Amino acid sequence: MDTRPALDRVALGTVIIGGAIFFLLAVTQVPWEPVPGGRPEAVPATSVFTDDQIARAEHFARWARAWSWSSLVVSLAVACWLGFGRRGRGLVERIPGWWWLRVIAAVVALTAVGRLVTLPFGIASRQLRLDEGLAAGSWAAWGTDLLTADAVTVIGTSLALIGAVGCARRWTRAWPAIVGVGAAVLVMIGSFVYPLVVEPLFNDFESLPDGSLRSGVLALAEAEDVEVDDVLVADASRRTTTLNAYVSGFGHTRRVVLYDNLVNGTPQAETLSVVAHELAHAKHDDVVTGTMLGAAGAMLGVGLLGLVLQSGRRRGMADVGSVPLVLALVALATVVTAPVQNGISRQIEIRADQTALAVTNDPDAFVDLQRRLAVRSHADPTPPAWSQWWFGSHPTVLERVGMATDLRESSRPR
Repeated sequence: MDTRPALDRVALGTVIIGGAIFFLLAVTQVPWEPVPGGRPEAVPATSVFTDDQIARAEHFARWARAWSWSSLVVSLAVACWLGFGRRGRGLVERIPGWWWLRVIAAVVALTAVGRLVTLPFGIASRQLRLDEGLAAGSWAAWGTDLLTADAVTVIGTSLALIGAVGCARRWTRAWPAIVGVGAAVLVMIGSFVYPLVVEPLFNDFESLPDGSLRSGVLALAEAEDVEVDDVLVADASRRTTTLNAYVSGFGHTRRVVLYDNLVNGTPQAETLSVVAHELAHAKHDDVVTGTMLGAAGAMLGVGLLGLVLQSGRRRGMADVGSVPLVLALVALATVVTAPVQNGISRQIEIRADQTALAVTNDPDAFVDLQRRLAVRSHADPTPPAWSQWWFGSHPTVLERVGMATDLRESSRPR
């Protein structure tokens, strides 16, 4: 009996439900008009940076994009060569053992291949950052971080694929719906436990010491009505000289993290501007929003995967030999959907900037901070428009300075 029509209906239903949930979340939870009256224009680069700073940033960005995009193109080409041709299937079919062990072995092998073909670009990119004074630490430590990241990828991908293949073997018709819901749940769980399980693999954390900075942070949290049990400092300076802060997790795992070089080498007013931005993410539950969108997107993706795997003469998700094809499709989907993900991210980041400016009421510190961050990271003030649209997860530094400048001008007495 041909089960394909029933499976196609289930896969299509999964696509429709996942897409509808994603659309509703995007419409209701994403701040599509984060700036009252519309977004201000970006300021001229020469009003923020010197000619030498602009030239240095453009030089670094040009080579950083060259290595990054080359790595992306090569990794996609190899993934598609293995996934859509016979090489990948033949590799997996030669692996002996139980089907779930074969899935793990296939993921390990394909991850290793992907790392090997992109390693030259990774080395070139790190050397560029070393030459520009942006990276710290030894090559051995860098290699350890790569291996750790690959191990996390292998574990997560293997668990997801074992679940997907197992469901497809057990429920030949209904697996897209079951796996789609499972993928959504896995995204939610992953976001919740990430601060506790993954982040400690790469950094050590300690509480922000008592003092004026900690008092200022807690005062900001109270002003933004954000419950903060602790503010953590990460030992990021052993890897990078750039400055950063972030918020991760949600519920009982939510944490606000500052880089140690931000805490130790930045004027307090600027540091508090960073903290106000991160607390704004917590205030608006941006991690929760991103996680729910990711969960809905995962469900939509599984439904599309079910439709693609059933087309032509492909053997379907239940066949372990399909693992290279599945990974190739996921890699392509990640690149194709990047403009949607990053477009949403930019809107959320703009709202966090607006909230930080309103709470701190210190646009000068905000501008000084954006300049400092950009100079320390050699951020390109004027990236190509298509690159910013496709890959930019944050507004450009000139757009952010434009927001602060507009607020400063509007608050001056007439």
